[in-house]
Amino acid sequence: MKLSRTAANRPKSGVRKMMELAWGREDVIHLEIGEPGFPTPAHVRAAAQRAAEEGHTRYAPTPGLPELKEALTHKLRTVNRIQVPGSHQVVVSNGGANALFAVFGSVLDPGDSILVPDPGWSNFTMMANAFGARPRYYRLTAEGGYLPDPEQIAALIDDSTKAVVLNSPSNPLGSVIPRQLAERLFEVCAEKDVWIISDECYDGIDFSGEFVSIGSLESEPWRVISVFSFSKVYAMTGWRIGYCALPPQVVDPVLTLLQPSVMCVNTPAQFAALAAITGPQDYLDQWREQYRENRDLVLNKIAGSPFTAHAPDGGFYVWLNTGDCGLASEEFTVKLLTDRRVALTPGTAFGALGEGHVRLSLATSRDQLAEGIDRLLA
Repeated sequence: MKLSRTAANRPKSGVRKMMELAWGREDVIHLEIGEPGFPTPAHVRAAAQRAAEEGHTRYAPTPGLPELKEALTHKLRTVNRIQVPGSHQVVVSNGGANALFAVFGSVLDPGDSILVPDPGWSNFTMMANAFGARPRYYRLTAEGGYLPDPEQIAALIDDSTKAVVLNSPSNPLGSVIPRQLAERLFEVCAEKDVWIISDECYDGIDFSGEFVSIGSLESEPWRVISVFSFSKVYAMTGWRIGYCALPPQVVDPVLTLLQPSVMCVNTPAQFAALAAITGPQDYLDQWREQYRENRDLVLNKIAGSPFTAHAPDGGFYVWLNTGDCGLASEEFTVKLLTDRRVALTPGTAFGALGEGHVRLSLATSRDQLAEGIDRLLA
């Protein structure tokens, strides 16, 4: 008996590999994990409990609870300025990753190519491979502010290219695509007639004031597929709630991938998401400020050390250059974990251009972060 050809071509997540290596070790400062250090807010947890007690434990519609879809439509229009015609073009998913997976499967055929960032989230490559497509990488460099270069992207697009993935704020880099650059990237993709898949799962964590949803550049969704998540912004990683704003022709293909895979999203969790999106939002400003302060703490502590870093404009990571340490990225992180009990993620988990770098998470307490940096610099 044989497995599928694509089964042998599925790389594992380098981020997960480091998490598993660090898991269960004593006295480890965990700066490798990409999830908020805050608990899910009490009113959100209470909404899920209330939903379960009231009997909302049956299947939900595959596209999502109607009341949640309406609330998300309002949020997309007012916060992201994406002019979604109605909630029928908003789909709730089992986390942002589930939405992206269904989107990739809806626009890619075997043999197609898709442009993804390097460094970038490794799951983009994993998803492309799962559908027999070919990821091609556009370079994000320190010299370019870790921002996409429209001319480079234009040169990479050929007859096989179906889509370009943009990620702002970026994981792992923290770069934020400003409006003028977003407009030029949109123009390139329109000229070349390719989809834009915009991963905006960190949309509420912007320190620069420059963040813009790429989908807001259209009068309504047509070329841009916008994906969001409750995981990072609302500290709901384990609840697995994401959502996307879709062009009309993409809605049914996405649903026909969600139906046989997850059927529907956890119903009490959808009530929790509804409470998150319609409830108080002021604590999000406090969280964002804590991430910004944590960023500044790291940058101040490493000043004058052998390490340098890109100052992130959003998200909750610092992309740390390990300098002339003489060790490869993965070797550096394993040695740091073993010798100094600090867990970081090797830059190579995010692509070939990640060599010589590590990703450091800001999503922890100030004391833990300071201790982790002190151990790193010891």
